[in-house]
Amino acid sequence: MTPFDLTGRVVVVTGGAGALGFAMARGLAHAGASVALISRRQAAIEEAAQQLRDQGHDALGLSADVLDPASLAAAAETVEQRWGRLDVLLTAAGGNRPDAVVYGDRDLFGLTPEAFRKVVELNLDGTLLPVQAFAPAMLRAGRGSVITISSMAAQKPLTRVIGYGAAKAAVDNLTRWLAVHMAQTYGEGLRVNAIAPGFFVGEQNRALLLQPDGAPTARGTSILANTPMGRFGEADDLVGTAVWLASDASRFVTGVVVPVDGGYAAFGGV
Repeated sequence: MTPFDLTGRVVVVTGGAGALGFAMARGLAHAGASVALISRRQAAIEEAAQQLRDQGHDALGLSADVLDPASLAAAAETVEQRWGRLDVLLTAAGGNRPDAVVYGDRDLFGLTPEAFRKVVELNLDGTLLPVQAFAPAMLRAGRGSVITISSMAAQKPLTRVIGYGAAKAAVDNLTRWLAVHMAQTYGEGLRVNAIAPGFFVGEQNRALLLQPDGAPTARGTSILANTPMGRFGEADDLVGTAVWLASDASRFVTGVVVPVDGGYAAFGGV
């Protein structure tokens, strides 16, 4: 058994129907884990789970809302009934809202408290509440790994995404706080770390980054100019880091935020 082997482990992935969440879930399954995918969208999450089962993996799709503690508690109970254990929680649910973007006709002073709050709730509360629901199973077993999802917007203020950037910065702080709290309060068994993706093209940001013909927009061009590797991320680029943080290969790693960004965070522009 190699340090990266996840055979016999059970993983829960919130946002499992999304492109990045599903790619990481698939990678964790390929490494040997059984996977429970969670999303509010019942049809989408069952389709995602079926794709994994069709590939020979042990997978379950569960409908739950990361902002609803009751539905998360029910999902946690289902996971324990199904597999009798839980080893990894990956909190990939998150995103932005058009009404929380400051750009063009939407200026800073027209940003509503509700729009800002909704984005913060989705990304910050939507990270903490799953930890509260699923981490107790890991604490009872005395070991486990929580992997949160940060963003380049947490590390460098990005134009337009005011609520999203603030929320992801809070996720970074929450990740470190949880890492310290878990280790000091419950022992070394439960680790908490984050992955900070760079710029990945998805349905939410495709029009911001790419023109209809696939050429980069002005914003996309600026991003690529500040990414030393000169390309956008692909969903599978996140898999290796997810497997590392989920596995015993990172057993002495906690409280870190790992950029997977093609060098964007390291580049000063000159």
